[in-house]
Amino acid sequence: MSNDYGDGYGPDGGYADPEDNDIPTHFTRSADSFVHDGPRDVGIVFIGDSFVAGYGDPKGHGWVSRVVGRTHHPDLDLTAYNLGIRGDSSADVLGRWRTEALPRWQDRRERRLVLGVGQADVAQGLTTARSRLNLANVLDDATARGISPFVVGPPPTLDADVNERLEVVVEAQADVCSRRSIPFVDCFYPLSEHDQWLSELSASRDSRHPGQAGYGLLAWLVLHGGWESWLQIAI
Repeated sequence: MSNDYGDGYGPDGGYADPEDNDIPTHFTRSADSFVHDGPRDVGIVFIGDSFVAGYGDPKGHGWVSRVVGRTHHPDLDLTAYNLGIRGDSSADVLGRWRTEALPRWQDRRERRLVLGVGQADVAQGLTTARSRLNLANVLDDATARGISPFVVGPPPTLDADVNERLEVVVEAQADVCSRRSIPFVDCFYPLSEHDQWLSELSASRDSRHPGQAGYGLLAWLVLHGGWESWLQIAI
């Protein structure tokens, strides 16, 4: 069956909320976000790795363009920027997000940031503690600047050893986001045994990046992972 997200059904699944012993840090939007008449002027920066960039999708949409394409609302004047770079880890994003993202928000009244990293953290051998800290630093800095973050976790690969290490990264990301009351979309567990996802990876060049249908599944997870609530709209 085909749908607007790709050539398959959307997967069901989620993650168990980790234990949270810290005081959560809540996002406080900038004071002028919603006080003006007319549609909300929203700038969304998507930053991260090859999955954010949509690498491997023969139509070049990836999950970001699919999600943006489904985000229509009469009260929303949306400008989206894709800053995905193939091979980027959380360390890479930490090093470049302010330089690249802040200019995109110039003159935008409402600023939002979507992050997607994880597989490169494993490939680069980053420790779990370093991955956590990198993500936490970006989220805390963004929140302090009045920028609302949203995190999309990494999907699984076909390599069991990589997946074992990637699962630890996913759990760490979920915990970092939970402690800050920031939305986190789990793409790992719902797709780990999803037939269409596994088939897409088996047919890919590198066994890591899907094609059109696989990116449709990622878009489905994002759109059904608190996207409307985060944007405060009903699509």
